[in-house]
Parts: sequence; C-alpha cells; structure tokens
Amino acid sequence: METLLLADNLSASEQVAKWYFDEWLSKLSDVSIDDVIAQTTKYTSRIGAPMIVLAKSDNELAGAAQLKIREMDIRPEYEHWIGGVYVRANTRGKGIGSILVREVINRAKEAGISKLYLQTESLSGGMYLRHGFKPIEKVNYKGYDVLVMVAELRA
Repeated sequence: METLLLADNLSASEQVAKWYFDEWLSKLSDVSIDDVIAQTTKYTSRIGAPMIVLAKSDNELAGAAQLKIREMDIRPEYEHWIGGVYVRANTRGKGIGSILVREVINRAKEAGISKLYLQTESLSGGMYLRHGFKPIEKVNYKGYDVLVMVAELRA
C-alpha cells in the first residue's frame, strides 16, 4: 500500500472524479461528470488545500481523500475539511480508508492547520472516532442527515 498526491499523478483525475460522481453526485440533476472532472483537477496542491491523496494497492488505484476548504456553506467558519474519502468496492475492509484519513491528517498538520472538520452520513461517527474526530452536531444538509465532526491537530 502506498499513498501519493493527485498533483503527482494527474492521470488519476478522471478515475477519482468518476468514483465521486457515481458515489455521491450522480443523484444531483445540476452536476455532470464533466463538472466533477473539472473540480477534481483543481485538487493539486502539494501543501495544504485543495489536495487529493490517493491510495494504491498492488499498483492500482484503491481510494482517494480530499483536504478541502469550507465544505459546508452553512458553516463558513469551519475552514479546513477532510472529504471525499472513497475506497474502491473490491478493496474495502483492508484499512485503506484509515490510511487515507491518517495521511490527510498528517498533511494538514504539515500545512499548519490546527482544526480539521468533516461531515459523515455515519451518524455514529464511524471510523473517524478512532482518528481523534469528535462530534459537533447533527444537521440535515442538502437533504441528508449528517454528523459534523472536528479534530484538533497537533504538529
């Protein structure tokens, strides 16, 4: 298992965009796959956001996660977010999601980010509790019940 940045593997942009579109965005009538590809290709920072971290297993893309800025428009005061944590279906259950979360946390720390937020449809907090995230609130955001969480990062 290895992690790398989208910035160093731009050819992965379309695959990551397709994962995101199929998993979360295809239900939205105002978003096309081309829109998602265009957005994904902007996540090429090497330090700080916007960044996509990729996971490779057996030399194939296995997952991705984002370091984002202001994910929820209803919480503009929450600046840095982890989002788009996606693991390819046939590689799930192998800890890849945790590897991606840890890598985004480490890169956020390197960038001097002190708080990292996320939203999850897993209202129990799921794996994020194991990575130091604490629940802040449950909200209905864009038609989905989500749990907003925060982690205080230490360098």
